[in-house]
Amino acid sequence: MSPTIDINPPEVTQPRMVLRAITVIGIALSLFQLYAAGVQPLGLFYQRPIHLGFVLVLCFLIYPVFGRDRPRGMLGWAIDGVLIAASVLAGAWVPTNIDIIANQVFPRDIDVWVGIVTIVVVLEAARRAVGLGMTVIGALFIVYAFAGSRGELPFLADTMPGILNHRGYSLDRVASQMTLGAEGIFGIPLGVAATFVFIFVLFGAFLEVTGAGKFFIDLAYAAAGKQRGGPAKAAVIASAGMGSISGSAIANVVTTGAFTIPLMKRLGYRPAQAGGIEAAASTGGQIMPPLMGAGAFLMSEFTRVPYVDIVLVSIFPAILYFGTVYLLVHIAAIKQGMTGLTAAELPKVREVMAEGWHFLLPLVALVALLVAGYSPMRVGFYAILAILAAAAARALWSFMATGPTQEGFVALCRRGIAIVLNALDLGARNAVAVSVACAVAGIIVGVVGLTGLGLKFSAMMIAFSGGNLVLALILVLLASLILGMGLPVTAAYIVLIILVGPALTEEFGVPLLIAHLVVFWYSQDSNVTPPVALAGFAGAAIAGSKPMETSFQAWKYAKGLYLIPLFMVFNEEIILGGPLWLVIWSGAIAIVGLIAFAAVLEGFLFAPMRLWMRIALMPGVVALFWPDLTVEVLGAALITALLFMNWTQARRDSSRAGGAPDGRSLSDT
Repeated sequence: MSPTIDINPPEVTQPRMVLRAITVIGIALSLFQLYAAGVQPLGLFYQRPIHLGFVLVLCFLIYPVFGRDRPRGMLGWAIDGVLIAASVLAGAWVPTNIDIIANQVFPRDIDVWVGIVTIVVVLEAARRAVGLGMTVIGALFIVYAFAGSRGELPFLADTMPGILNHRGYSLDRVASQMTLGAEGIFGIPLGVAATFVFIFVLFGAFLEVTGAGKFFIDLAYAAAGKQRGGPAKAAVIASAGMGSISGSAIANVVTTGAFTIPLMKRLGYRPAQAGGIEAAASTGGQIMPPLMGAGAFLMSEFTRVPYVDIVLVSIFPAILYFGTVYLLVHIAAIKQGMTGLTAAELPKVREVMAEGWHFLLPLVALVALLVAGYSPMRVGFYAILAILAAAAARALWSFMATGPTQEGFVALCRRGIAIVLNALDLGARNAVAVSVACAVAGIIVGVVGLTGLGLKFSAMMIAFSGGNLVLALILVLLASLILGMGLPVTAAYIVLIILVGPALTEEFGVPLLIAHLVVFWYSQDSNVTPPVALAGFAGAAIAGSKPMETSFQAWKYAKGLYLIPLFMVFNEEIILGGPLWLVIWSGAIAIVGLIAFAAVLEGFLFAPMRLWMRIALMPGVVALFWPDLTVEVLGAALITALLFMNWTQARRDSSRAGGAPDGRSLSDT
């Protein structure tokens, strides 16, 4: 077995005073966000800058200038002290000068200098919290804004291809565009991070510290543990539940994978296979309603489609994705002759529900409030109150059942306060990377709007694809993979939709919501596609396997990530609706197509599949994606006939064996 790979170098413990400062500032940020979400909503030029100021200060305290694996030292504190002071200035400048800024025609020199400081601080924070790639991309976009005959860097104008050339802009114009309006750093991406995303990250933190994560994992094991490859199937189910809470594929891997990967290995899955399955399942958590990472909130802002509508239309595609991973896991289990865990090794559904049923109440309240039409930020606020009420009621019930005492009540209150403070602190820490990434994404959005780059990129995309939609989607997929090497998923989605969204909708006729869903789904591929595959690397660290081998396994099991968006494009009914018979038909052929694709990939369904049958299935799968009903019907008929032949082959093999087919049947689920 390969040695365990540590994806994070050992951290140097920070001084106690710094740790306390991080905790206090984190709690203060969470309380500020709760106040703005549920007590007194704030204007965007108050909410966003103050949020950014808090986040930047936290970032520079949590991430020292020379890395978390080295002591900060005197030089480090000198640098970080200046940056922390600059962060406070960046967060306070616009709110305290809003009247002057709103009424002036041209920015003051002091506004420009504060804008420059803000941009530099945001880019440095991105280097620490997100990675150098994010900083480089943000800096390149700023250089591009300067690169014109009238800009600060006119000599770069001649190096630009004709289609990318523009007039160029001055330092004053770029700085004011980035920091004095709602079209730069304080634009939509940071606005979403400072409102919807933060409040739901905080909700996830409350669920985590109150034990909801363990409840969902235990429930998944109780439901699927006895089946063939039970731990792998439990990983799929648990990742669907946990991912919808955490909103991070890597966090999902390290949370559920700590339990599922060792059990998968014990049952017979190879280490790389176990890590890959967990990575693929955890990636699905980012496309799983109701949270979908930060994607659903951003999509709602960009498309002006109500958040609850995006959640509702995303349910079926998410089920298709997890169903595909589940089927591939099951096929692998029966091919390798695996069994499930014994009843003695598994928690009982009744006991799990008795212990943690109250964790379902906040989720029910969340969905009910969304359906009732409350704003997502207000829904998140009430959901947090609901989890607090549910956890407190459960704790009081247990306290009363075990014999109440005064000392016990005091201890209970102290524990409750500690849990709340821990959740407030954890939520703020978890939001730092997302908020910083969204701030840099705002720089990119601002430059694209200033220079007209979006329209130029659309023209390039049309030229490269020759007007062919399939080629255009392949270009989007490749671009998402390249961006994913340097950007987190949310930032990659924002950048990509700004650049390719206009072309998909205006030139290729893809409906706006479907274009956003496709780009968002494709933005997930950096979690599972080599050579990046961040979720795959996390799975390899837990499984003790080689990172690249694990990543290829994750890539194989996550194939639905590529096929399902294609199906959305060519079968719009499953997203936009239509005649009932057409919606049902589109849903049915989506399921059939993914089953056939899994069979082609694994060479097995009900029984081992001959090579000619796998080859014959491929045109049937392609036909199901064809935007023509007759071709779809022919494809479905071909697939049905071939799968029926595979089923009869399994029955014949079973009869020859004298009874049951040695458990090697897909029906044994």
